[in-house]
Amino acid sequence: MKRILITGGAGYIGTTLIPMLLERDCEITVLDNLMFDNGDKLLPFIVKENFTFIKGDIRDANLLEEVTKDKDIIIHLAAYVGFPLCRLKGEKESHDVNTKATQGLVDCLSDEQYLLFGSTGSNYGEVVGLCTEETPLNPLSIYGRTKTEAERAVMSRVNSTAFRFATAFGSSPRMRLDLLVNDLTHKAMTEGYAVIYESHFLRTFIHVRDIARSFIFAIDNQEKMASNVYNVGSNTMNYTKKRVCEIIKEKVSDAYFHYADIKEDVDKRNYQVCYKKINSLGYEVTNTLEEGVEELKLSIPLIKEATKYGNV
Repeated sequence: MKRILITGGAGYIGTTLIPMLLERDCEITVLDNLMFDNGDKLLPFIVKENFTFIKGDIRDANLLEEVTKDKDIIIHLAAYVGFPLCRLKGEKESHDVNTKATQGLVDCLSDEQYLLFGSTGSNYGEVVGLCTEETPLNPLSIYGRTKTEAERAVMSRVNSTAFRFATAFGSSPRMRLDLLVNDLTHKAMTEGYAVIYESHFLRTFIHVRDIARSFIFAIDNQEKMASNVYNVGSNTMNYTKKRVCEIIKEKVSDAYFHYADIKEDVDKRNYQVCYKKINSLGYEVTNTLEEGVEELKLSIPLIKEATKYGNV
């Protein structure tokens, strides 16, 4: 039985990943400070024999030492995710949580423990052309910079794998409506319209369940994947923001999208991403953007207070 620690496990990705790992008879420990008052999302797992929850902060070095010492695998998701939250928290605190705490986690681990890190495509910054894992990193926001530094700390050890994920979408027990596809679908259904800036910008997307599956794929292929960084997504889901709106409108026919350059993406995400490296090992996504929007159409009517479902 694999003993797995998930930091930030009560979040958008973690609450999707936990049931998948429990089905594989893994022993799961979640460390989370519940900063979004999201502890109720763990209720379905509390009664499971192989599940343990620890409320605590990733910055607590003594706690990290204790919770990691007997684990085979650490899945590191705890972070201030997204440039709006990092901007709100400020440079120092974002650095402490995203970078310094990650270095602290690395320092706790033995060479035998496998570390999987949820990184981000925001590390690339402004890129011209096709983006591969060898593309130089040029992060522009606090979020991008702190996650780039964290990724470097993770990859300073041999037994680590980092995933630079495409932009997530889809329903999760700990829902997020501040992600592009989720946000636009929610606005289309509840307000009937949305204003889109930089509509020509290319973005690449991945369903949250496929993100969760990538961690399981890495666990099953540790010998091949350790010491490597991977872009995780699909070559079939490189879309302009305008095309995303068109897909949503196909599902929510009475929605109206207005294209106007009223602000800009701080991370300058406007590029196609290549996923050949992880695809060559056998990993493929299983959920299309169209399927995700259909799923969101079923989920959104269950949400009463939208402001609770974001990272800011």
